[in-house]
Amino acid sequence: MPGCVGMGEYRAPKSRASLTDYWWFCLEHVRAYNATWDFYKGMTPGEIEAQVRADTSWQRPSWPLGRLGSAAWEEEMLRDPLHILATGRVNRGPAHASDQAPTELREPLATLGLTWPTTLDVVKTRYKELAKRHHPDANGGDKAAEERLKTINIAYAAVRSKLTPEPRLQAAG
Repeated sequence: MPGCVGMGEYRAPKSRASLTDYWWFCLEHVRAYNATWDFYKGMTPGEIEAQVRADTSWQRPSWPLGRLGSAAWEEEMLRDPLHILATGRVNRGPAHASDQAPTELREPLATLGLTWPTTLDVVKTRYKELAKRHHPDANGGDKAAEERLKTINIAYAAVRSKLTPEPRLQAAG
């Protein structure tokens, strides 16, 4: 400040556009400068809102949950009619694992990406993975994801009903 004899030890930004360029003041004058400086001065309410929203992510770009990089591996885009990729195994012999599964479970197991034999714990774990991946909330309300989740729910119910032991009636004694 003109006429000030104090040491300029404290920095203050010159403008909103260049926050890394500073004025150097003594303590008394930096307090006075900061009291009158308004970052949002001259901005419209819309610009202020946009600035506040950008600041919540530290001025870094962000994407909806589950979207970044997922386009390359969407199941609908990757065609696997023989379910080779879903099972993680290659058919190496005449007897395919799905041929050994009960007839009514072959399609539900293929939908869940599982092979026979399987356990209820494995089915539950796989169901939870698929439900999280295809839930409409995780896919921005996408109708295709909603339909896929319905198919997964039906397959899970079919497999669960066959793997859950039926309750036994006990005689009163």
